[in-house]
Amino acid sequence: QVQLVESGGGLVQSGDSLTLACEFFGGAFYDYTMGWFRRQAPGKEREFLAAISWTGRNTYYSDPVKGRFTISRDNSKNTVSLQMNSLKPEDTAVYYCAGDVQWRSWESHYWGQGTQVTVSS
Repeated sequence: QVQLVESGGGLVQSGDSLTLACEFFGGAFYDYTMGWFRRQAPGKEREFLAAISWTGRNTYYSDPVKGRFTISRDNSKNTVSLQMNSLKPEDTAVYYCAGDVQWRSWESHYWGQGTQVTVSS
């Protein structure tokens, strides 16, 4: 059974950087496109942020994070990361790792439990 475990969230100031990590357990990590999403408020839909193909050669970013966030993966360690730079208060959210992300639709089969990122002004 696939399990995703995020880490790295916390409280930072506007303009700071933070890196989130996600460990993948229980399946063939290299088979899956992986991604990151966030939910900015309870009841709000999860927002797609970034995806990376199983080879790592193809990536895609949503407009709000393009140029500031970088997704990467290490298939030898079954991990996917999200480097976040120039953080803004509006980046405050619960961030989720996603597995088996469908390219372009961004529908995802597996989800982590989420990690809170809070950006103070």
